[in-house]
Amino acid sequence: MAGLGKVLKEAQKMQKKMASIQEELAKKVIEVSAGGGAIKVTITGQQEFVGLTLDPEFLKEDAAVVQETILSAVKEASSKAKALNEAEMSKAAGGFSLPGMF
Repeated sequence: MAGLGKVLKEAQKMQKKMASIQEELAKKVIEVSAGGGAIKVTITGQQEFVGLTLDPEFLKEDAAVVQETILSAVKEASSKAKALNEAEMSKAAGGFSLPGMF
C-alpha cells in the first residue's frame, strides 16, 4: 500500500497547486471591447463578469445592433476566460486530464 500513499500525496500536492492557480485566475482580468470600443466587458480568469461599460452614444443605435454587439462582446470575453482557465489548469495537471474536470 506504500504506492497508494504516494499517489495520495501527489493528489494533495496537485490539489494545492490547482487551488493556488484558481486564486491567481481570480485576480487576472480580461477586457474585451466591441463596436469600435463602444462596449467593454471585463471578466476574470475564473469566468466571473466584473464589468460592463456602454458608450451612451452607442445606445442611440438601433436596439438590435446594440444587443448583438453586447452579446458578441460577452461571448468573446467568456470564451477568452474559459481558454485561459483551461490552459492554466491543464498546466497544473501536468497533462493529466479527466473528462469534465475543467
